[in-house]
Amino acid sequence: MMFTIEQIKEAHSKVKSGADFPKYIQALAQLGVRTYEAYVSDGHTVYKNAEGTSVASGKKYEVMPIAEESKPKEFIAYLKAHQAGETDYPTFCLHCAITGIKKWEVSIDAMTCTYFDKAGNEILVENIPMA
Repeated sequence: MMFTIEQIKEAHSKVKSGADFPKYIQALAQLGVRTYEAYVSDGHTVYKNAEGTSVASGKKYEVMPIAEESKPKEFIAYLKAHQAGETDYPTFCLHCAITGIKKWEVSIDAMTCTYFDKAGNEILVENIPMA
């Protein structure tokens, strides 16, 4: 059975800050999501199951320009603040845009989250902690 965007939205509605991210990943795994890519420019996300079938969310906000040049040190500082619960999701996305982060990819099987700049370079690969 394929998961739906409505089920994913329900799981995401419980996320208040980056501190809730591990529980969100567990909820997605239970739905059958294996990977997803979140695009900073408008917030749309593509979710895939083990067979590679995908569903995409619509855009979550108006298009934001992504900085041409990435600023990894600044991004990591913003990420740490978000993970500590200091910022909400829209603020985190804005911080990603201004530091040149185009998207992140989550692998639920590998329990990693990889952030990419506009040129497709890996900026950071993080292990996702267990909730």
